[in-house]
Amino acid sequence: MISRIDLRGEALPEGPALRALLPRADFDVTAALEKVRPICEDVHHRGDAALIEYAQRFDQVTLEQVRVPAEALAEALAGLTGEVRAALEESIRRARTVHRAQRRTPHTTQVVPGGTVTEKWVPVDRVGLYAPGGRSVYPSSVIMNAVPAQEAGVPSIALASPPQAEFGGLPHPTILAACALLGIDEVYAVGGATAVAMFAYGTESCPPARMVTGPGNIWVAAAKRYFTGLIGIDTEAGPTEIAVLADDTADPVHVAADLISQAEHDPLAAAVLVTDSDALADAVEKELAVQVPATRHVEDRIAPALAGRQSALVLVDGLEDGLKVVDAYGAEHLEIQTADATAVADRVRNAGAIFVGPWAPVSLGDYCAGSNHVLPTGGCACHSSGLSVQSFLRGIHIVDYSRDALADVAHHVVTLAEAEDLPAHGAAVKARFDWKVPQQ
Repeated sequence: MISRIDLRGEALPEGPALRALLPRADFDVTAALEKVRPICEDVHHRGDAALIEYAQRFDQVTLEQVRVPAEALAEALAGLTGEVRAALEESIRRARTVHRAQRRTPHTTQVVPGGTVTEKWVPVDRVGLYAPGGRSVYPSSVIMNAVPAQEAGVPSIALASPPQAEFGGLPHPTILAACALLGIDEVYAVGGATAVAMFAYGTESCPPARMVTGPGNIWVAAAKRYFTGLIGIDTEAGPTEIAVLADDTADPVHVAADLISQAEHDPLAAAVLVTDSDALADAVEKELAVQVPATRHVEDRIAPALAGRQSALVLVDGLEDGLKVVDAYGAEHLEIQTADATAVADRVRNAGAIFVGPWAPVSLGDYCAGSNHVLPTGGCACHSSGLSVQSFLRGIHIVDYSRDALADVAHHVVTLAEAEDLPAHGAAVKARFDWKVPQQ
């Protein structure tokens, strides 16, 4: 059901050599890019007409318009069960609590008397959020994208989600209800690369956005890459991942359940256990054999995900090697299920989010921890962060110097300008002092 990788017995290699030994899904965004390029350009040239045509081709729905009517949002919210509404509202409340604390305030530094640099934080003007459809419905992704954008103060927020034939060409009603709870009234029934193109270029119905965020399939990732430079993006999200660093204190029932929880997303989802305990690896394997048949989505998602090259039980000589492995892997989600898990978690350098101990499963973070679940995948956690308020803010430096403060440093500016063979740079300073630079 799941393979083993035995890294015991010899010193672990460093850097790329170690990463090459670890499981990872095949996810060729470059190849997909060539397929989405003509679709994106068609949206550029034909606007809404192209969106409607691709909805028919890819989603088998016939649309008259791509914007979701306001009454559909209200009806979706009214149709929510009380239990689901309460759960969504609690998820929103907790996410707001965490993300509100991430707000940035202007800060002024006095560099010298009369010379200050202030950094102010300005939200992007308009954001397009993407909530995937397909195998599952993700109102939680609506929350995780919308809340940090709202807390950042983004003045214009729109959301796109694929049209569903089952719901008359509208996005899934739980997606629409989540939008209504969040106060997002600009929603489009557009999916995949066409949604990214709609936000990047704009159409008759949808003004262009400055930034697009949200998870999606390989076509969404490819479209984000295509438009990088024209718009800002959060990340090229690949298949979801969980890594569990565990020792013999871990409960194999918990570990197996957590591996399965990520495997049910997608047949390319990665489930990785890193342990120095043969006994735990054996027990987890036995638990997988018990738990997998008892759940849903086995044949189309869970079984191929666990059996794929991206999933494995990785055996190491000890905790130190385990930490090296998980840092090399850079998991989207990393669980620490070891003795003194808090101290071990503090030593991890590369992870999208870290879940500490037996009572913080990844599922908690997916919905109600208050943390954000839009996280870097494919090892990108070694250089990138998850979605946050900061993702939607731009830091702008405001430089304010008096005449005396400039005069005090003018000779250094001129010297460096000459050293870089940029004399006009120095001249711009000299001009302010009748071409005579004060000497110290």
